[in-house]
Amino acid sequence: MPERFRRWPLRVAALALVAVAVAVVWITNQLLTERFTETTRNRAEVRLALYSGNLMSELQRASVVPLLLSRDPSLIGALTSQDYSASTQRLISYLDEIGAASLMLLDSDGRTVAATDRSELGTNHRLTPFFVEALRSDGTVFSTNVNDSGGMDFTYSRRIDVGGALTGVMVVGVDLRQFEQSWAGFSDAVMVTDSEGRIILATESRWRGLPESEALERRSPTGAIERAIQATADWTALPADAYLRGEAVMRQTTRIPFQGWQMTSFTTYASVRERVNGVLALEIMGFALLLAGGFYLASRKALSAMTLFQRESVELRALNAALQREIAERERAEKSLEVAEQTVAQTSKLAVLGEMSAAVSHELNQPLAAMKTYLAGARLLVQRRRPDEALSSFHRIDDLIERMGAITRQLKSYARKAGDALEPLDLRDCLSNALAMMEPQLKRRDVTIARSVPRQPVPVMGDRIRVEQVIVNLLRNALDAVKDSDNPRIDLILAAGDTAMLTVRDNGHGIADLESLFEPFYTTKAPGDGTGLGLAISSGIVADLGGRLTARNGNAGGAVFEMRLPIHHPAALAAE
Repeated sequence: MPERFRRWPLRVAALALVAVAVAVVWITNQLLTERFTETTRNRAEVRLALYSGNLMSELQRASVVPLLLSRDPSLIGALTSQDYSASTQRLISYLDEIGAASLMLLDSDGRTVAATDRSELGTNHRLTPFFVEALRSDGTVFSTNVNDSGGMDFTYSRRIDVGGALTGVMVVGVDLRQFEQSWAGFSDAVMVTDSEGRIILATESRWRGLPESEALERRSPTGAIERAIQATADWTALPADAYLRGEAVMRQTTRIPFQGWQMTSFTTYASVRERVNGVLALEIMGFALLLAGGFYLASRKALSAMTLFQRESVELRALNAALQREIAERERAEKSLEVAEQTVAQTSKLAVLGEMSAAVSHELNQPLAAMKTYLAGARLLVQRRRPDEALSSFHRIDDLIERMGAITRQLKSYARKAGDALEPLDLRDCLSNALAMMEPQLKRRDVTIARSVPRQPVPVMGDRIRVEQVIVNLLRNALDAVKDSDNPRIDLILAAGDTAMLTVRDNGHGIADLESLFEPFYTTKAPGDGTGLGLAISSGIVADLGGRLTARNGNAGGAVFEMRLPIHHPAALAAE
């Protein structure tokens, strides 16, 4: 058979192999492009949800600050007396605890009388939106203003009324620009628009204040959008969401549940192309190996085969390096996402630490008052030559010092881990310890204490110091409520059923405003007698332990407080 006829089957087989390779590569490209594009889109949606959640968390956290500061007795006293000598320093002391960008106190004419930025003192904001909107509203209002440098200022403001008359406005600045820096660390270009379609936050500074369509036309060639969008061919099997200057990108939009805001991100297809190319390279390499093997068997030339294998080895090493780079990039992205989640959790914990520090300073006053009483008694007993009884007072003072140390350790344990201090407790012991703590105050007052406690233990899971702190707060409030009663009486009823319930009932004057009872800084006591934090802190402690603290007025008069905690079943837990 002539040589040319013997070569035809080899040529046909080679052409068939090339045709199959082209078909497989084309189909694989279509399928993997769709799959990896959808995966990239989902990841962009997850990042967008995380960004919007962080932004919303910051707005919600800052929204309660004007309400709390507008009820600060010292600031209200400064507005009414027009003595602002200590107001600026007080706002500066709040700044680190609150985490706001700035704090300003305006009088009724819009003049800055106190501010964390001392350069603002004396300036007039009568015509600024945050002052005008605060005067028109009874609640906290949010304002967005363009500053002198072209950036955006975000503020919460709330009017301060005393006796129904306007006395001033509390203004809290919110730092949202910090999120732009964190967004710029990824390959996306991100922007936030308000209800009018105006860009208020963006990774590209030239976008701020412009509509989306106009901003994309004005993008800087060296800005964040250039890093996010690379020149690619229109190879994707899925239709592109948007074209920016002839280049296809994914456009993701989500609604922020705050004044009609929207967040939009633009994601490049480059990562999809790299992943698809990696798989296609493997397929091409496989077909190349088959073709090379065919030529090797046909030609049986050792030198040609060796050269082919060397070339293939080089390509495999290059492919392996590309795959290793992709794996490293994916690991860095996962670590960045994990760091972001940990940052959100730590930010929430630090926000609560501010409240707990106020609770610690509030609760230290109780053992200090008891120590003062025991010291006075011990001094009198020593003068009367009764050292044994005086020594008993010193033992009680030592117990109070240990309790103060436990209260401060509680703040540290919270900063480390939320559940470290929880242990099985008998609520009867907590009630007895609280009564022992209040013994000096009870002896000075002619009050009848009626206690009803079951014989069986009342097991709960909690922190002994914090549970006793709540009981002491309820006893102190009841003791203050019956100071004007003819026959003062306090009933303590402890019961166990589906839940453990402690009822504290007094025959005082009752509660006038039940809705505001558990709000911070709300108090019915005279100025200087209370801070208004006791019940707010107690309600937070009970809620952290899975329970509920409620209040109501009794049918026969007086106030009734009920603390409910879940029953702890150690036997059931051991069986599980």
